[in-house]
Amino acid sequence: MSYRRSLRYLAITLTLTVSLASQAQEGGSSADLAKQLSNPVASLISVPMQINYDSNIGPRDDGERWTTNIQPVIPVSIGEDWNLISRTILPVISQEDIFPGAGSQDGIGDVVQSVFFSPKAPSDSGWIWGVGPVLLLPTGSDDLLTADKWGAGPTGVALKQVGQWTFGALANHLVDFAGDDDRGDVNSTFVQPFIAYNTPTATTIAMNLETTYDWEADEASVPVNLMVNQVLKFGGQLVQVGAGVRYWLESTDAGPEGWGGRINLVLLFPK
Repeated sequence: MSYRRSLRYLAITLTLTVSLASQAQEGGSSADLAKQLSNPVASLISVPMQINYDSNIGPRDDGERWTTNIQPVIPVSIGEDWNLISRTILPVISQEDIFPGAGSQDGIGDVVQSVFFSPKAPSDSGWIWGVGPVLLLPTGSDDLLTADKWGAGPTGVALKQVGQWTFGALANHLVDFAGDDDRGDVNSTFVQPFIAYNTPTATTIAMNLETTYDWEADEASVPVNLMVNQVLKFGGQLVQVGAGVRYWLESTDAGPEGWGGRINLVLLFPK
């Protein structure tokens, strides 16, 4: 299965992102940066990229999929007390035999755009939180890579950082409001509880569940991910790199099963 097109999209996005963020100044220790990366609404410009591999897809369990999620995070100050954080997920997908006769597809999937309004300071009890809207954009480049629906709904995140530990959850709910009437309706809830341990050497050990419940089909997909990440510096560029495994605790009838993998790369642009 060809993955060249996915890598080409990734290279283009990286070039544009580095150009836009090139004026950001370096600051903060590696350990501090690793801890900020455990916070989805931290005031830190970053470009996470997740390369996910899943297999045993389809009724015959002979399909496979590579998904590179490009996820730029851009915080904007909107006063003394509040930040607006933009989080975009652009999936670049290469898949094969996801059902009999499907062949292979390479291209872009549907974008999920979240915007969080988050207080700059934690609450008196130490909680960090953010709420806002989430949008589903039908940007898929192939009929088998898109829901072909426009969707919207609420999103929110809450977490607490105690010592070297970070724990919390992120959630959203999407319902379609426009798109191709011949395609299935979108009505899904995503819940991602997470926990991470950050060491003084900027190593992060993290685990999360990425639960998606489809209310139309009455089906859930629940992969658990275990990752080890490290903040490093290559030349003048700060990055976080890591890898891990995922296991599908529950899946749809045509979804992935068993073990998969994830490679993590994050470009960091601390202020």
